[in-house]
Amino acid sequence: MECSWKTVLLLVCTSLGIQYTAIRSLRDTFSAPCSGGDLCQRREVKEYQWKLFCDDGHQTPESFHSPSRKHIVLFATTRSGSSFTGQLFNQHPDIFYLFEPLYHVQQAFTNSSARLRKILDRRALLGAYRDLLHNLYNCDFYFLETYIKPEPKDHATASFFRRGSSSALCSPPVCEESHDKLEPEEIWCFKNCRTLNLTLATTACQGRSHMAIKTVRIPEIKDLKILSEDPRLNLKIVHLVRDPRGILASRMTAFMDQFRAWKIWNATGRRPHYIDLSQITRTCTDLSDSVETGFSKPAWLKGKYMLIRYEDLAKEPVQKAKEIYKFIGLGMDPKVHTWILQNTNGSNNAEGNYKFTTTRNSKATAESWRLNLAFDIVQTVQRLCNTTLSQLGYKSVGSVDDLRNMSNSLVEPRTFIPFL
Repeated sequence: MECSWKTVLLLVCTSLGIQYTAIRSLRDTFSAPCSGGDLCQRREVKEYQWKLFCDDGHQTPESFHSPSRKHIVLFATTRSGSSFTGQLFNQHPDIFYLFEPLYHVQQAFTNSSARLRKILDRRALLGAYRDLLHNLYNCDFYFLETYIKPEPKDHATASFFRRGSSSALCSPPVCEESHDKLEPEEIWCFKNCRTLNLTLATTACQGRSHMAIKTVRIPEIKDLKILSEDPRLNLKIVHLVRDPRGILASRMTAFMDQFRAWKIWNATGRRPHYIDLSQITRTCTDLSDSVETGFSKPAWLKGKYMLIRYEDLAKEPVQKAKEIYKFIGLGMDPKVHTWILQNTNGSNNAEGNYKFTTTRNSKATAESWRLNLAFDIVQTVQRLCNTTLSQLGYKSVGSVDDLRNMSNSLVEPRTFIPFL
């Protein structure tokens, strides 16, 4: 007999109106018959734990289909200022904000068996990303249990990635611990809130009128096309970009092991023979392709796309935050304004001092990489990312003096009008 695994994977809920790319790929992969009956079934359930929380009578709550409900995705790349930008949504009392929930999908695929990793292609991973996003926008936190390891027991887990970055997950009813701050801080949440009950998270999500999710794990904006075309989601895409030279400098500080060769080059002035240029080339290619898609104004992005440069946001955070909220169709709550004033005037301007925080002198931080990145590295990035720099209005430099002269910004004045 064939494994019941195949049958389970064929249970696609048509009410969700989304293509289950990952599930189709897995179905095709494990279509061969196997023997063992119950043993086979136990093995599949035990090793892969793929679940579909739906049935023939499943209907998404009508409140989630309301035109007034906003579903927002902050689409960015690693070390582009997305944590800072995400706080503009996290501080709004009506927005349920999640910080990188796709981390769990990535980890599940990465930690799977070598055979499974070999078979699952990029499309399958992206399909799993989209499936999870769709379910989370419908406040279905149980769908996450497929990916969280160790698997939650009684819908409770202590392994939710960066829970403290979401104020909604650190406040009642999800966390009943009291605190003396207007908003619980991440460290406080980690120490006091402990186990996350996904049922309570679902309830809290349903209690807020809008939802925003930050992700740096989807390579190109066209990978969001299926979600954007779902009329029930009314998706708003805020596309955050940053100067690739600044992205690289930030990654070198935050991810020392992965960028060790770059660090050596920066410190010694001698380029290692084993430097992996694809680390930044891939970033620029994805950035350029996504920007080109946005600028071409395809019908599926109409009314749903806004591009914002991190440098512009850092320079004029209040003004740019107002523009973002105008685009998504919400009023900017006073709490957001207060947070901006309290978190953009820090005295530090050395990125290593706060590589995982959002409190800083934002204006100084945006181009602070110019004081720390070797000129040879800057020239290399300019050569590899020339198209991206030109598209987004970032000036190249031809000398060390031009690089270090902070009185002359490398960010050209540009106005990026949302595609409405």
